[in-house]
Amino acid sequence: MYMARKIKRALIVVPLSIVNVWQEELQKFAAFPYNAVILEGTMNKKQDALEHMKGEALQIVIINYESAWRMETGLLKFDADIIIADEGHKIKTHSTRQSKALHKLGAKARYRMLLTGTVITNKAIDIFSQYKFINPGIFGESFYAFRSRYFDMMGYGNHTPVLKKSMEQELMDRLHSIAFRITKAECLDLPETTDIVRHIKLEASAEKIYRSLVKDSYAELSKGEVTVTNVLTRLLRLSQLTGGFIGNDRSTVTNVSTAKLEALSDVIEEAINQDKKIVVIARFVAEIKAIEKLLQKKKLEYSLIMGGVKDREIQVSQFQNTPEVKVFIGQIATAGLGITLTAASTMVFYSMDYSMSNFEQTKARIHRVGQKENCTYIYLVARGTVDEKVLKALRSKADLARILVDEYIRGDNPFVYGGESDRR
Repeated sequence: MYMARKIKRALIVVPLSIVNVWQEELQKFAAFPYNAVILEGTMNKKQDALEHMKGEALQIVIINYESAWRMETGLLKFDADIIIADEGHKIKTHSTRQSKALHKLGAKARYRMLLTGTVITNKAIDIFSQYKFINPGIFGESFYAFRSRYFDMMGYGNHTPVLKKSMEQELMDRLHSIAFRITKAECLDLPETTDIVRHIKLEASAEKIYRSLVKDSYAELSKGEVTVTNVLTRLLRLSQLTGGFIGNDRSTVTNVSTAKLEALSDVIEEAINQDKKIVVIARFVAEIKAIEKLLQKKKLEYSLIMGGVKDREIQVSQFQNTPEVKVFIGQIATAGLGITLTAASTMVFYSMDYSMSNFEQTKARIHRVGQKENCTYIYLVARGTVDEKVLKALRSKADLARILVDEYIRGDNPFVYGGESDRR
């Protein structure tokens, strides 16, 4: 578009974790003159960098979503000809500040592009905000008019949008009217994938604590309004316990189980014996610290990306290119975007969060261009716990939160998987 004299200024909005990826890709593939700057640092520093963009080459500004809404005025003044929203599902919620900012910026730009592998993460209603950015003519400017036209509000308190059967075809036709979709199978000759679920039995002491938490969580729900937030908050505590800990990442945590860690140790030993690298994904900081100690005890070198890690590129490069670095540890919320880990063909999910987007994006880190071997995903699941319920929902692309709330409304304990002995 620049070579055709259609654009002179480009704004690329991305998640914080992958701002440097665009810079690297431009250096590799841009076959045209350009001047690219990443807006980072203090607000004054970012504003200064933005104001000094000039020259005949294509002017490219790269900024993360959080900074974009804070710099909305300056970015509007920059007056980008094209705006690219990378991992565009980040603006799926129409009412957030970053979504509103992108809507305003998009309304001024001549061209708009949104890139994502998960335009619908859990609910079809996710598309409204993203399409309002791309072209508000498709689904309109009003979220509530859109919701009323295409969805019935169901479930407890009428908070769950369910797509009307009579409107499915119209929604899909409009969705695809300006979309270009291509699957991995259509464009890439990628190897096959295999899922393996390894059931872990918690120690008797840990299982006793878990069952007590299940009953307490159910009792707490009955004391107040049953909302998605309340249910997922209590589910969080149970998920922490299956990973071996009680507490949260902002306070003291207590180690109550090593069952998963011992299982992981066996998986890692198996990979090392076969001289293969391996990726380990976990959700909680306490779990990652425990995995680090395990690798240090085994005297194994590893790379790590989690919240707070600044040298992401170095960590990935070491894992990809250094033979001695056998293990990559990634926190699912921060290591699921913008990195390639094809040095490994096996990924272990020590624990998972409830995001379909995070789940699919994280899996794609090893199953992508450059992968030569069949990929194996190993899920460490504590038997008879919420681990099984979470994995089932993610693999079937179901809305976990809605399922749990509906189970409670039916009189079931949403924190129980299988069997009826602990319903209350």
